[in-house]
Amino acid sequence: MILFLLVTGAFLIGSIPCGVLVARVQGIDLKKVGSGNIGATNVLRTTGKWPALLTLAGDMMKGVIPVAAVRYFVNDLAMEGVIGLSAILGHNFSVFLRFRGGKGVATSIGVLLVFSPKAALVTVIIWLAVLFFTRYSSLGAIVAFGALPFTVYGVDYGREKLTISLMMSALLMLRHADNIKRLIQGTEPKIGKRA
Repeated sequence: MILFLLVTGAFLIGSIPCGVLVARVQGIDLKKVGSGNIGATNVLRTTGKWPALLTLAGDMMKGVIPVAAVRYFVNDLAMEGVIGLSAILGHNFSVFLRFRGGKGVATSIGVLLVFSPKAALVTVIIWLAVLFFTRYSSLGAIVAFGALPFTVYGVDYGREKLTISLMMSALLMLRHADNIKRLIQGTEPKIGKRA
């Protein structure tokens, strides 16, 4: 029962559509502009830098808060991972958006910040490096999270951490299937391009 309540709570926290709420303050329906995605990249394209940063922070905290709460009250690594995955799934399939949502990048980073800070640091560095050289936010996420299981194995190995990192990586790849197709076709928009 406790696990069920924790998982449900994490899913509901993850479901909070920060980008949609931030854009709504600007009078914009985020689901109808740009890529239609609810994450910080689309907020940047449609509303600007500061709303995007606010969205990024909010989406990250959706991963940080549930995992940090489990660490504080339960202190069980496997449960931290399960709760983190639940928060990510909440973002990806928000109950407030009829089970539609975002890609889960920022929320996944938030989870990693508590679950495996060393892996989080390497993941962010890889993402930023790819973004800097290519200007593709999606490619940065794909490369960084594609490498996540190897990162965890190299800098913070543990059976539970490796298992959860594999699940996080697979989930993020699935959510970026359309981005991968557009990258191959050369139609993926670069960061900074206004919608």
